[in-house]
Amino acid sequence: MDQDTQRDVLRRLAYAEGHLAGIRRMIEEDTYCVDVLKQTYAVRRAIAKLEQKMLEGHLHHCVVEGIERGDAKVLDELAELYALANK
Repeated sequence: MDQDTQRDVLRRLAYAEGHLAGIRRMIEEDTYCVDVLKQTYAVRRAIAKLEQKMLEGHLHHCVVEGIERGDAKVLDELAELYALANK
């Protein structure tokens, strides 16, 4: 993973972790369900963005390098990721 992608992914992960901790507190404090759900949606969006950044980085670096080496395994991995994402 290139350094820019890694920094961005770590930043997004920290954001999601902070939101999750906040959600835990909200549930422990018996916060109104709608307010908690709004925060869970924010976490899901953060995770989706994190996944998008990682996949973009993977496609632009690892997959390109794998194809240049003649390693068909990278295509199998992409198919596996696609299947997981669409379950």
